[in-house]
Amino acid sequence: MPRRTDLNSVLVIGSGPIVIGQAAEFDYSGTQALRVLKEEGVRVILVNSNPATIMTDPEFADATYIEPITPEVIEKIIEKEKPDAILPTLGGQTALNAAISLDERGVLAKYNVELIGANIEAINLGEDREAFKGVVERAGGESARSVIVHSMPEALEAAKELGYPMVVRPSFTMGGLGSGMAYNEEDLYRIAGAGIQYSPTSEVLLEESILGWKEYELEMMRDTNDNVVVVCSIENFDPVGVHTGDSITVAPALTLTDREFQKLRDIAINVIREVGVDTGGCNIQFAIDPKTGRIIVIEMNPRVSRSSALASKATGFPIAKIATKLSLGYTLDEIPNDITQKTPASFEPTLDYVVVKVPRFAFEKFPAADPTLTTTMKSVGEAMALGRNFTEALQKAMRSLEQKGASFSFKPLTLSEAELAELIEKTKVPTTQRIYQVQQALLAGATVEQLHEATKIDPWFLDQLVLLNEVAGVVHAKRDNLDPETLKLAKRHGFSDAQIAEIIGSSEDVVRGVRHALGIRP
Repeated sequence: MPRRTDLNSVLVIGSGPIVIGQAAEFDYSGTQALRVLKEEGVRVILVNSNPATIMTDPEFADATYIEPITPEVIEKIIEKEKPDAILPTLGGQTALNAAISLDERGVLAKYNVELIGANIEAINLGEDREAFKGVVERAGGESARSVIVHSMPEALEAAKELGYPMVVRPSFTMGGLGSGMAYNEEDLYRIAGAGIQYSPTSEVLLEESILGWKEYELEMMRDTNDNVVVVCSIENFDPVGVHTGDSITVAPALTLTDREFQKLRDIAINVIREVGVDTGGCNIQFAIDPKTGRIIVIEMNPRVSRSSALASKATGFPIAKIATKLSLGYTLDEIPNDITQKTPASFEPTLDYVVVKVPRFAFEKFPAADPTLTTTMKSVGEAMALGRNFTEALQKAMRSLEQKGASFSFKPLTLSEAELAELIEKTKVPTTQRIYQVQQALLAGATVEQLHEATKIDPWFLDQLVLLNEVAGVVHAKRDNLDPETLKLAKRHGFSDAQIAEIIGSSEDVVRGVRHALGIRP
């Protein structure tokens, strides 16, 4: 299908100011979209209240409005610029909510402006918690048991049915805003009360607890011809209970059996078809009970998201760019893959490497903030690394945070039984330090079973941390005579020269000198 000829000017809604919980990933996506629209000869109008982003650079759009992203302001822009269509799926939740408001106020109908990238029906089906439950059911999936409430008396009534702990999720919010885990009535008053305020529809979903389950995400694309591709599978290092944006995430998913992966794939494809995302990207989140294998669909974003930016960088499949082309009427088989230039975008990317994303926190700038990680996002950025295996990618990503103490320390550690028990106890609470505590506990002699019991982190990931400690042990044993095999082994698992120096009691310069003399380079 060639590009639509009736779209001559498009209004792109940006994501507004950078805030904790949604950052420059939407500028990354939106800028790709602006480039594509310009290449296709479309007149581009941009509204974004953030002058500090590359998007609002005058060269990217034909008309740039640095104005508040509100329905009133956007209506004035529509009246003046008379665009043929609005593209709201590349500006995060801010842009999506603005598009819904425009539709509800009758602005789209009044000026005869079409929404491209997603229609109102699809946005509502994906974002409205109650409607989405019906979608999941029709798609052959299962949702967590839940109750929708609009007031505190209703919430207290629902608690009798669902029991504590339970998840509180407001509708139509971003970055997990207003969500959390209620362990008792006091928590419920605090979290649900705030959630009812934050939700534009004063609607909150109370859900059975799936704390400790494994969490996965599939990044999907679909075109008007019903071609569907899974761009990337992503797995959270942390179990359910920590927001994806605050968890270390891995692509592709590493602890799924093929049967489980195919089941997630089938459900995801049915969901994207049922919702009706027909021109663009979306992501679907799943939880799997490690004990029974029960699969639950957590939620879906019918738009380009933070994970889309991650998946694009991880696979080289430019989701925002392709989503924009799809919104103009192209189909996946007509768009060449950026990397190969030979295969079309309807081929799913295959990864023969591992990608690890590590979140970056800045709690030192917010002394009053609670560093406990919950379903509300608290990270202010992230670093991503590629490696031939998980350990290499993990260590490289942690180093890329460029924060003091961001790398593992492998100094031999001796703890008394009481001290070790205390350290294991600490790992039960998800914080920014948990991965270091887990690695140190394993170094001090704790078992994978003990730490899985405490943290619910998948045993495979814990075993990888044991592997890192073992490699450090091999390096330590060869401290007086570093041979090429030992150095190669350490590098294969992502050890930096500084870490090797710490292990053998030398300096970074000496280790680098030895390594270069032995001809071991990337």
